[in-house]
Amino acid sequence: MCGRFALTATPDEMMELFSLLESDDFPARFNIAPTQPIMVVVAGERAAPGSNLPERKAVLVRWGFMPGWVKDPRDFPLLINARAESAIDKASFRAAMRHRRVLVPASGFYEWRRPPKGSREPSQAYWVRPRKGGIVAFAGLMETWSSADGSEVDTAAILTTAANASIRQIHDRMPVVIQPEDFGRWLDCKTQEPREVADLFGPVAEDYFEAIPVSDKVNKVVNTGPEIQDAVTPRSVANAQLKGKGKPTEPDGGQMSLF
Repeated sequence: MCGRFALTATPDEMMELFSLLESDDFPARFNIAPTQPIMVVVAGERAAPGSNLPERKAVLVRWGFMPGWVKDPRDFPLLINARAESAIDKASFRAAMRHRRVLVPASGFYEWRRPPKGSREPSQAYWVRPRKGGIVAFAGLMETWSSADGSEVDTAAILTTAANASIRQIHDRMPVVIQPEDFGRWLDCKTQEPREVADLFGPVAEDYFEAIPVSDKVNKVVNTGPEIQDAVTPRSVANAQLKGKGKPTEPDGGQMSLF
């Protein structure tokens, strides 16, 4: 799953990668949490014939998907993720899969390795980012929820898929990554049926991400600075070292990495 992520790219970087018509200035965000506003990229209106202006645009939505048929949000669970394998057929996501597919820009995401029940091994947080840097685009779904008083809230969820072999060492799910060459097809809800883009739901290549162990600071939403991405010695390794059972190894640059 994906329960926290970060977006620290500049507006210029966003405009270049996603071919945006425009992008508002926004601050770097290192610890984006559910219910907070997130940026998504949507397909805009088709340009006039002969125009070379970009058609896509970036909008802010609430991270926490709300189907339009929900009467009272208090009686509905917070849907921050949707399983890509079943979203086409799920009542909550069926309409959005057909009409409102979006891209969720990110610099990376956070995941937690949970020890088996009964184990005394501590949980470990990881900052998972593209190995080559830059922005990654997660597949997302968007829905506008309308309240009884007529007010509207744009909401979104991130699609997840089975983790590749590398990420599976931490968690069995990971976000669906849409590559730049597939942006247009994913966002084209007018000619591309959901089952025609289902081939994009597989896990990304094994070497696409690197996972860096980080401290528990990321657990608290009040911690929003870049220091939450600082590499640490994994707690399990540190505990073993204290007991004299092993020493951690460090790759070049002094950063600890699982892969």
